[in-house]
Amino acid sequence: MRLTNYSDYALRILTYLGLKREELSTITEIADCYGISRNHVVKIVHHLGQLGYVDTLRGKNGGIRLAHAPEKINIGEVIRHTETSMDIVECFSNQNSCIIGCSCVLRTAISEALSAFMAVLDDYTLADLIAPRRQLSRKLHVMQISDSLSD
Repeated sequence: MRLTNYSDYALRILTYLGLKREELSTITEIADCYGISRNHVVKIVHHLGQLGYVDTLRGKNGGIRLAHAPEKINIGEVIRHTETSMDIVECFSNQNSCIIGCSCVLRTAISEALSAFMAVLDDYTLADLIAPRRQLSRKLHVMQISDSLSD
């Protein structure tokens, strides 16, 4: 299975915000950090806000941050909310025209594989993804307020 760029970018955005903790971040900051189109980030952040994963604050001193602690953000759930379809083969969709559909064992095997894939993602939270905080922060050039005070 391959996730869409949309889901990939959503997870990257959440990772970035998780590293920043309570500190506000901007769309431009995130887009520049990952080399992603600013328009993509705007669209995804808006959706993540609607889903309740991020808080968005408008205005001169505005920005975005996580709406929940990283431990409360389940990766499998994020994927279910950001993928438009989990129909990884034609027979999973309503437009199935496969003539062997009712006798196909492959459909069952792929369905089991998808369930296993999602079960693994359900075992992870954003806190797990940001566990190597120091290394990720260095790679993404994320500096937290507490880091700058100790330098």
